[in-house]
Amino acid sequence: MTVSEQQTGRPDERTGRLYGVGLGPGDPNLMTLRAVEVIAEADVVAYHSARHGRSIARSIAAKHLRAEHIEEALVYPVTTETTDHPGGYRGAMEDFYTEAAARLAVHLDAGRTVAVLAEGDPMFYGSYMHMHKRLADRYPTEVIPGVTSVSAAAARLGAPLAEGEEVLTILPGTLPEEELTARLAATDAAVVMKLGRTFPAVRRAFEASGRLPEARYVERATMAGERLGELADTDAGSVPYFAVAVLPSRIDARPERAPGDGEVTVVGTGPAGPLWLTPETRGALAAADDLVGYTTYLDRVPVRPGQTRHGSDNKVESERAEFALDLARRGRRVAVVSGGDPGVFAMATAVLEVASQEEYADVPVRVLPGVTAANAAAARAGAPLGHDYATISLSDRLKPWEVIAERLRAAASADLVLALYNPGSRSRTWQVGKARDLLLEHRSPDTPVVLGRDVGGPSESVRTVRLADLDPAEVDMRTILIVGSSQTRWGRRGDGTQIVWTPRRYPED
Repeated sequence: MTVSEQQTGRPDERTGRLYGVGLGPGDPNLMTLRAVEVIAEADVVAYHSARHGRSIARSIAAKHLRAEHIEEALVYPVTTETTDHPGGYRGAMEDFYTEAAARLAVHLDAGRTVAVLAEGDPMFYGSYMHMHKRLADRYPTEVIPGVTSVSAAAARLGAPLAEGEEVLTILPGTLPEEELTARLAATDAAVVMKLGRTFPAVRRAFEASGRLPEARYVERATMAGERLGELADTDAGSVPYFAVAVLPSRIDARPERAPGDGEVTVVGTGPAGPLWLTPETRGALAAADDLVGYTTYLDRVPVRPGQTRHGSDNKVESERAEFALDLARRGRRVAVVSGGDPGVFAMATAVLEVASQEEYADVPVRVLPGVTAANAAAARAGAPLGHDYATISLSDRLKPWEVIAERLRAAASADLVLALYNPGSRSRTWQVGKARDLLLEHRSPDTPVVLGRDVGGPSESVRTVRLADLDPAEVDMRTILIVGSSQTRWGRRGDGTQIVWTPRRYPED
């Protein structure tokens, strides 16, 4: 907006108007009526092109251009080649966009209307946005949206992109391969753009994420030379820049599987909700035909159409494991849902114990890690697990208290930090007091103890007390205890925050 427009509330009549005109994915018939109107009214039509001078944007709008239009070809100094610019590729492009904006400003200052043509939508991975950022604060501006290549690809495939609560992720193929893999594993549906030279890495990312069988390929959607196919069957040497890889909606697309095609994946949801899930775990949960688990943990997983959920009580781990393996034998892809990390006092052991039986020997079983309760509570408190530590469950439901006490003494005498799981419940109220008294035989009464309750949840509470002041009445099954070693320190920072840490260097003397 110009100074005159700010003062009067009306566009400055002495300056022209800037338009960013979305042309759609390539077929001129997919241009909007507003785009056609703006081009017709414009004095100047600008478009970007590579140094060969051919502009896809201009070719889309060609039949709407008039002889009296002033054309401004904004030719990139580089596309994919190297440059000797002192600022490298980014520096060369920044200088180009600044110079191109200055050229358009000359027309705008002369009172001419300027329409900058953009394939697809002007604000979606387009070059127009660089003009917009440099000019829109100085001149009256309007952006005309256009049909994106993403929408065109889905339409040409005849496949829904996302439905219901599904998440659609748009990714540039220029991302690092590992980043692409993680994001593809975590999302429901996706479109990867900017292929061309990036295609081999993109394909590897699809394969590593386990999504390659679902992936489709679309080249030059709605344009001459359009090509559709399976991504897995696409020749890397034939892929142009104007191509996309598509993961369509999973709803109604789950394949029928034969016996022998099933598998069991044991996943950890972390100590609380979605913020604690890894991308790999998100992908496994989304891909499953069946979810099996303790109902409290299943409730943390979003409901997806086409999936069957099998909730049960927390005390039937072997039965739950056997049920999951039986489903997999019938060809189902099963996710066994566990809290925290499935291998730490959780479902992975139960599943593997049952899977070791002869009748389940051919059922594939994977275990995916999760954030542990100890890691979560430690991070909230600071870094109490910064040196050697031991993890012990205080539950005597599956092992005698004498064994627990012996291990507590051994770890305490070795001066290890202790992460104590399952410290108490309605039916177990005395173990915390016994453990405290036993530890006081080896540790100072001033030893810091972190009490982390419902970490990551709505009733989260993390605080630190002296070992001598540890009150069993303040501990329940949702609490984890981290007991410091002789070297663990605690204190308050300037903002009042209490922190606990264990130095990584142990004193030699």
